[in-house]
Amino acid sequence: MPTVVLGITGSVAAYRAADLARDLMRAGFTVRACLTEGAQEFVQPALFEALTGQPVLQSAFDEPEPGRMAHIDWARQADLLLIAPATAHTLNRLAAGIADDMLTTIALVYDGPVVVAPAMNPSMLAHPATQASLQTLQERGVVVVDPVGGLVACGEEGQGKLAANETILQTALAAAQQGKALAGQRVLITSGPTQEAIDDVRYLSNRSSGRMGAALAQAALMQG
Repeated sequence: MPTVVLGITGSVAAYRAADLARDLMRAGFTVRACLTEGAQEFVQPALFEALTGQPVLQSAFDEPEPGRMAHIDWARQADLLLIAPATAHTLNRLAAGIADDMLTTIALVYDGPVVVAPAMNPSMLAHPATQASLQTLQERGVVVVDPVGGLVACGEEGQGKLAANETILQTALAAAQQGKALAGQRVLITSGPTQEAIDDVRYLSNRSSGRMGAALAQAALMQG
């Protein structure tokens, strides 16, 4: 049975992590939850202990097994690190390699597949620092479950809502099963619309969004 470390950060969407934990368990995962300090303003460790039957980590110095470094053990024993919801604060720390709490410390030790599902105010998501961090994480092979558009907790509307649990679950399942078929290979993927010249002025084109190319790139990453 694969083990997933479910990182929960300080977003209003943290309440949805409880249902996500159950969904992961139904899919066959052993779930170990790690809550940041911000997450504990919205949900409590006891909830996830009751749901998962596993200890919950909160502080960088927590040791469920005395004498054992939990951040090392959990990282070594995990088959997947899933952070949902992931705040801008957490994403920026992950990209910078900052390990100042239990979750980011586990992330710095862990060398397996990582999935993050951002959730935040649309302006925070659009900020250049957040976008740069997301790009950095993706270049390292982290799978990002894009947030969706809609009305967010602060009352503003735009892209920033946590993706549907089913979408996060399916992405987590795919990431946990990723292979190494393309390890050591360099893949070039062209994407987006094409233009075929008719003459010096006119051309034929199409409305390709580039999403297929993005999906192929993600699949290549997941194969090493």
